[in-house]
Amino acid sequence: MPPVLLIAIFVGLIGQIVDGTLGMAYGVTCSSFLLALGTAPAMVSYSVKVSEIFTTGVSGISHLFHQNVDKTLFLELCVPGVIGGVTGAYLLSNFPGEKFKPWISAYLILMGAYILYRSNHKPISISPEPAKAIPLALTGGFLDAVGGGGWGPVVASTLLAKGHQPRMVIGSVNMAEFFVTLSQALTFFFFLKLENLPLIAGLILGGVIAAPFAAKLCKILPAKTMMRLVGALLILVSARTLFLALRGS
Repeated sequence: MPPVLLIAIFVGLIGQIVDGTLGMAYGVTCSSFLLALGTAPAMVSYSVKVSEIFTTGVSGISHLFHQNVDKTLFLELCVPGVIGGVTGAYLLSNFPGEKFKPWISAYLILMGAYILYRSNHKPISISPEPAKAIPLALTGGFLDAVGGGGWGPVVASTLLAKGHQPRMVIGSVNMAEFFVTLSQALTFFFFLKLENLPLIAGLILGGVIAAPFAAKLCKILPAKTMMRLVGALLILVSARTLFLALRGS
């Protein structure tokens, strides 16, 4: 088995464990890996989206099996998320997505800090208010396409900060992500040639293996623990992205 394929399997496995458990970071992990190998940014986004069709599909089914999906929230996220994702994927072929990264990262750092605050100072419970997630899903789908990732960090973190139950948020966001990702990949298909097949195959295999285990972890981890992990992950990853974006500008 080629070394590159083995490394891709490992990266896909780690990325999906984090994403399926906390609702984010698969795209960040895999994108960083592909960029380090010298892959063009547009192709990075496409490769990750193609692999995510399979990983998010298995992840969504796994979350559904473990009863981590709120069907009402899922439907509220899915359709607007697809619309935002298709729009973002189309625009990425004409406008660089890098210009959005500093603003997205700053927002996510603040959101991560707020989630950490809530986990330590406020009770974690299901919000009595409806999610009203349509504008959020539109934004998350758009930013996910133009930035090479961001559906989980933007959508899941905002819903968590509003007080919704962590495992239901993460399960519903993961389930909707399959349809958002599929729509983006199909849009990219019309503009880019599919390459990097060994890398994509490795990412798919690693992610598919990890997805059922990640869904189980999402179900059994305490809500406060998940909130703290999500908050810390948001701050660390977003601070790194912001630093690299500002250094390159």
